[in-house]
Amino acid sequence: MKTRMFLLTIALSALMLVPAAFAQQQKIGYVNSTKIFQELPAAQDAQRRIDALGKPIQDSLETMQRELQARYEDYQKREALLNEAAKKAEQQKLIDLERRMNEYRQLKLGNDGELARETEKLLAPLRDRIRSAITTVAKEEKYSFVFDKTESIQILLYGDPAHDVTFKVIDRLKRGK
Repeated sequence: MKTRMFLLTIALSALMLVPAAFAQQQKIGYVNSTKIFQELPAAQDAQRRIDALGKPIQDSLETMQRELQARYEDYQKREALLNEAAKKAEQQKLIDLERRMNEYRQLKLGNDGELARETEKLLAPLRDRIRSAITTVAKEEKYSFVFDKTESIQILLYGDPAHDVTFKVIDRLKRGK
């Protein structure tokens, strides 16, 4: 009985040491994907193109907003002089104008809008390239896990700067490998 207990204690001790040894073999790093995008010339170019696509849309929306505001102010000035039918007609025109403006905004800037589709088309290849570079650096440096730590999204709550592989990824991307 004592021998069994002794063997059981040794077996349990050995089992407890295996995870500890395994954990010591793990190498964990992190990157700042925002910093990578800021440093990557192709991402800067893509951002300029996205901004150029968005500018005319914003300008159109601002023009529509000014027109709606001017028409509303004009309606308010003339409201007392209008009969009920004319008031209803003017109110309907204002409602229609606002509806068209909102439809345009949704069509151009909505989640599935024109700008979102173009942004995805421009950024998807860059994200793939960055992910590939992260994978390559992680394999070369023998990292088991690489997390993302940006200013806005904190997937990693603390990271020792010695394990920050952001600049290795940037270097890999800039060398084109």
